[in-house]
Amino acid sequence: MHDIHQERMSGSETRAAGGLALVFAFRMLGMFMVLPVLATYGMDLAGATPALIGLAIGAYGLTQAVLQIPFGMISDRIGRRPVIYLGLLVFALGSVLAAQADSIWGVIAGRILQGAGAISAAVMALLSDLTREQHRTKAMAMIGMSIGLSFAVAMVIGPLLTSAFGLSGLFLATAGLAVVGIALIAFVVPSAHSALQHRESGVARQALGPTLRNPDLLRLDLSIFILHAILMASFVALPLAFVERGGLPKEQHWWVYLTALLVSFFAMVPFIIYGEKKRKMKRVLIGAVSVLLLTEVFFWQWADDLRGLVIGTVIFFTAFNLLEASLPSLVSKVSPAGGKGTAMGVYSTSQFLGAALGGIIGGWLFQHGGLGTVFLGCAVLCVIWLISALGMNEPPYVTSLRMPLTPQAAREAGLAERLMAVAGVTDAVVVAEEAAVYIKLDTKILDRATLERLVNPAPAACEA
Repeated sequence: MHDIHQERMSGSETRAAGGLALVFAFRMLGMFMVLPVLATYGMDLAGATPALIGLAIGAYGLTQAVLQIPFGMISDRIGRRPVIYLGLLVFALGSVLAAQADSIWGVIAGRILQGAGAISAAVMALLSDLTREQHRTKAMAMIGMSIGLSFAVAMVIGPLLTSAFGLSGLFLATAGLAVVGIALIAFVVPSAHSALQHRESGVARQALGPTLRNPDLLRLDLSIFILHAILMASFVALPLAFVERGGLPKEQHWWVYLTALLVSFFAMVPFIIYGEKKRKMKRVLIGAVSVLLLTEVFFWQWADDLRGLVIGTVIFFTAFNLLEASLPSLVSKVSPAGGKGTAMGVYSTSQFLGAALGGIIGGWLFQHGGLGTVFLGCAVLCVIWLISALGMNEPPYVTSLRMPLTPQAAREAGLAERLMAVAGVTDAVVVAEEAAVYIKLDTKILDRATLERLVNPAPAACEA
């Protein structure tokens, strides 16, 4: 029997998950608040051109992509907290640098420095150190929700803050949020007794090769790359379209984003439920990419008044949020046992590269061809994505688990083979140095409690 303490998150687990979710949220808030305002307010900076505005929007993605996986690996060596403190400090310094800037180049330098505070992998690893196995998915979901929520809040608060305090005020606010993040790590998030070597939340060198050779994982990496490229490129053009085509002053853009994000959050939920319950996630993915394509074509050809732009923005965000929410769960389903952390590391690197390239291409297209060309470029990216997604296999509907092994179970030869012979288990890998087994299972066929009895058949089969 499970005791009641195993069913609920403990107080320290709740504090860890809540505190780290807030750290993530504040950092994302700082990253995304500039998105809806840089195109409209940035043109007042010395030396600003549309191409350089695009570079400023996407610049953080370059350093983020390069440093993401190395910082995670360094945190395995020197500890999570030093890496997180350093990352938040670097992010705050980048924000101050951008706030002091009076030229576009100063803002670009600040954005590059902001991105160098790449702490995502270290935060996820710390979360694994501080939560028990059976609560980790719940804790990860809290972080996922905080990222989605912070993006929505950033889109609304960014224009409001900038109209009140200007771009420098906005960047100072993001520096303040990073400092709050440092305080949360110091005073709210509990200390970890030891760093777990954990393949579900960190990058394992052994898993890199198979991850980079898996065609469906590569399709999902391309998916997030294009999704964030489209997001950044669209935000070089959309705020300017509201001013030029819709006659909406830049101080009032916040209500459009608030409307779009509220409607889109509710609109996407039925599709996620349908995809998961009916096991049709591939169909949902292809449908959402098709809608994104049609929205970009609509922006390019027909959205020439405020009403059209607002309707287009609502539909754009419905498709965007649906894809943003479902892609990580697809990566989790498709990745092999013990390879989820590595697959997510490559996936988030692809995401940041997409953001960088999207900003740069969006700015360049706008400078050389105007608003319509940016939307046309995004539509072309959607076509490439659609062709790639059509070739994807329906993902397996499985859950990833990591189970500690008793010394007796760890010594058992052929444990992985024995488990894979059980109905409902699709993959199993024993990692001797962690004294753990990684398993992919279909929870409709097999539940966790039964699996625990199979893995550790000793009387005390529960986890510490």
